[in-house]
Amino acid sequence: MWDTVKDILTYHPVEPLLFSSGLFLWLFTGFFFVYALLRHKDTARLLFVLLFSYYFYYKSSGFYFFLLGIVTISDFLIAQFMDKTGNKIWRKCLVALSLFIDLGLLCYFKYTNFFVQVIASFTGGHFEPLDIFLPVGISFFTFQSLSYTIDVYRREIRPLGNLLDYAFYVSFFPQLVAGPIVRAKDFIPQIRKPLFVSDEMLGRAMFLIMAGLFKKTVISDYISINFVDRVFDNPLLYSGVENLMAVYGYALQIYCDFSGYSDMAIGIALLLGFHFNINFNSPYKSASVTEFWHRWHISLSSWLRDYLYISLGGNRKGKVRQYLNLIITMFLGGLWHGAAWNFIFWGLLHGVALAFHKAWRTLLGRDKTYESHGIRRFLAVFITFHFVCFCWIFFRHHDFVSSIDMLNQIVLHFSPQVLPRLFAGYKMVFVLMLLGYVLHFVPDSWEKGCVRFVTWLPLIGKALLMLTVIYLVIQMKSAEIQPFIYFQF
Repeated sequence: MWDTVKDILTYHPVEPLLFSSGLFLWLFTGFFFVYALLRHKDTARLLFVLLFSYYFYYKSSGFYFFLLGIVTISDFLIAQFMDKTGNKIWRKCLVALSLFIDLGLLCYFKYTNFFVQVIASFTGGHFEPLDIFLPVGISFFTFQSLSYTIDVYRREIRPLGNLLDYAFYVSFFPQLVAGPIVRAKDFIPQIRKPLFVSDEMLGRAMFLIMAGLFKKTVISDYISINFVDRVFDNPLLYSGVENLMAVYGYALQIYCDFSGYSDMAIGIALLLGFHFNINFNSPYKSASVTEFWHRWHISLSSWLRDYLYISLGGNRKGKVRQYLNLIITMFLGGLWHGAAWNFIFWGLLHGVALAFHKAWRTLLGRDKTYESHGIRRFLAVFITFHFVCFCWIFFRHHDFVSSIDMLNQIVLHFSPQVLPRLFAGYKMVFVLMLLGYVLHFVPDSWEKGCVRFVTWLPLIGKALLMLTVIYLVIQMKSAEIQPFIYFQF
């Protein structure tokens, strides 16, 4: 028993603690029992969740959990000092200090090797990668903490006077390592509210957790391991049609993987009495790139809009400047995803597409509330989806050569005659891909109906449904742990 406890308390780099793991299920069951016992003792409950959150992060990044503490304490104190001074210069210096600390840590751990490599390539020097570990979720909790200090600087919120409350906000484990990025003004008012979980909240939480598990483990992991990864790793070994199907597969894989995590995070938070905003809203239904970024990773796109795009001037300094601001914002959004040229190129593609769409809409005299219908919307959705898929090619590959190889195979060596053999050889993969896309494009009312059904079920019915999903996950689960894709960002 002691060895088991020691194993649970020890960080294992190849076995991070995942929502989809059996270990988390058992740990959360015990956690929830204690959490419920502390429902009337706010401070004790917050402290208990804080300790569990740091343990959760330790199981994901090991000793680097101290970075979470540095960001938390520094931004808490900076916000306190900022609130106590009315001097504009001091306030600017303090918010600049917050940016320096948070972005400095992010840049060191995430971008040092990339920048050194770029400098070496320009100067002709020799590049040896430094042994720098990238802590899981550092991009998420630094952005979340920054939103707090920037909002305090803008006087949109008052700073918290209790370090425990702020540490709870920054480290809250459901969204700690892969988002969604939660704004202080949305979350902080909920911290000290009496704990209450309604039947509707319970039903929606159960639905989101089950949907997230299904999307991640049954759809995303299966099509990734059994088809998508094979083609992307060696595009020249496969025909153009196989490469195209792999692109469609990756588009579904990354959506199911990341939205699955977000669904589980939102569902777990609901079980604990906290409300998060939606992070994905059927993004492949979008009729433009602008609409896509209103539906995809909403917490990040809105963060970039509010704290970067608007800070650059937004649309307040003329059309040309607006287009440039869009491109710069998406360039930095691409760099946020990873320290590599492929991510930068992916961001630039989306930035140019956003600027082009804004210009096209202006040329036609349409305002931002305009929506196409019928065949026009169908064609717009079709074009937008395929543009996004085209961009995913560069996002998924680690180098441009492999991306160009895949595009060449699709354009020059399509070979449609292999389709019957492809479908026969990967029958289960394409069944799950078809199921995934059908579920994605069904009307929103279907999801609401499912939530109402789960809410209506008695407790024993909810438990049986959850056990059914867990059984299905166990049957489809691969032998190796498949971390969430956005853990690397």
